[in-house]
Amino acid sequence: MKAIFRIASAALFLLAGAGAYAAKAPKIAMEEFMVPAVDPGISLYVRNKHPQGVKKFAGDKILLYVHGSTYPSETAFDLKLNGLSWMDYIAQHGYDVYLVDLRGYGKSTRPPEMDKPAADSEPIVRTETAVKDVGAAVDFILKRRGVAKINLLGWSWGTSIMGWYTAQNNDKVNRLVLYAPQWVRDAPSLTDSGGKLGAYRSVSRDAAKGRWLTGVPEDKKADLIPPGWFEAWADATFATDAVGAKQTPPVLRAPNGTVQDTREFWGAGKPLYDPAGIRVPTLLAHAEWDADLPNYMLYAYFAKLTNAPYKRYVQIGEGTHTVIMEKNRMQLFQAVQQFLDERLKPNQ
Repeated sequence: MKAIFRIASAALFLLAGAGAYAAKAPKIAMEEFMVPAVDPGISLYVRNKHPQGVKKFAGDKILLYVHGSTYPSETAFDLKLNGLSWMDYIAQHGYDVYLVDLRGYGKSTRPPEMDKPAADSEPIVRTETAVKDVGAAVDFILKRRGVAKINLLGWSWGTSIMGWYTAQNNDKVNRLVLYAPQWVRDAPSLTDSGGKLGAYRSVSRDAAKGRWLTGVPEDKKADLIPPGWFEAWADATFATDAVGAKQTPPVLRAPNGTVQDTREFWGAGKPLYDPAGIRVPTLLAHAEWDADLPNYMLYAYFAKLTNAPYKRYVQIGEGTHTVIMEKNRMQLFQAVQQFLDERLKPNQ
């Protein structure tokens, strides 16, 4: 596969309080690729970061991330806040880190239905299709690095994609991290405004901010997101949709396949897959005020992981569905890093 971009960045330093590690943080190289999907005419944007000068990695030091149902991967996972993104953080720990945008998101191919009014077509990019896109990205990485398996990390809808993929491809997965796991729900989704669904939905900045803060106590809202962080994320995220950016007010368009799946499956008590099929070490990460995928989903999912060699969950206080970009984000980063780095064996 041909790299379309290659750049070595200067060393990126950790947040205040981690000076000893920051002083020896390696320089990080970045590469970008367009990877063919299994369907003709669809290309998937894949970004890679790794310590500069290193070209060989063991499979347990390689990780692929996928986003949720509304926003692309790079504007959350690789958004530099206070000089550091989560992608940088993992790469600085010696990992070969990748992110992928599913079709219809970010820099990946927009299906032709997105060139028409949303009402003209049925919801696009269902979870089954997203699993195939992740499979194409995984196979690209396995071939590129000459390894048999890698680590997977999904956020929100991405947990269903990574969980379902793993249940079908345990032989290609080393460890699985599910941040804000999706499961059967007993209340409507915050991404579903009701009515007939078109191919995609349009989200405004105000709607994004309102959804973000849903469930947060009033007296905690003011300092949850550090100054400028929401604006940095929104600027980067809404800029990824050139068509939506021209509207007044600007919007971000997101495929509605995931919303349709929630109506037909998760909201109807019908899981898309069985977590018992997952046979690799698994970590669930969640935040206290997550109103998108509430606590009861975390507990129900954890109970379904009956065949993982070992499993664990971490619950982060004073955080939302988007704790990845909030004041307590380092708790998430560190908990996931510990899980990735450890080398536990049953009965050890």
